[in-house]
Amino acid sequence: MATFMNWIKSPAAREYFFSTHFWGPVANWGLPLAALADLAKDEEYISGSMTSTLMVYSMVFMRFAWRVQPRNYLLFACHTTNALAQGVQDVRFANYWYNGGREKKLGLTGEVKGKVTEAIEAAKDAAKKAP
Repeated sequence: MATFMNWIKSPAAREYFFSTHFWGPVANWGLPLAALADLAKDEEYISGSMTSTLMVYSMVFMRFAWRVQPRNYLLFACHTTNALAQGVQDVRFANYWYNGGREKKLGLTGEVKGKVTEAIEAAKDAAKKAP
């Protein structure tokens, strides 16, 4: 702890805290914090394309944060958190739209699902026949 306190008082610490190496990642933390907040929201509103894009974006910047010298661990942690949160959102999106999560939530199983599908088809046929 004493070593950390000595570093805080040093010019190197002031140089770090007044640099973009510190403030860039601090500003970037808005992305993963928003993604973590979105984990509690309804799957209906997840955008699959935006979530995937944000995950890839964060993976690219994770590599950048690791490769830049000196390594930017704060930026790396920020984008790691965002990539993981967006990955969870992608899984939620896929489960909801493609693996029966929506039907389960709406109670559309078995006979009810068949009747809904028939009603949709009948509406499409009626729309085609309308002048």
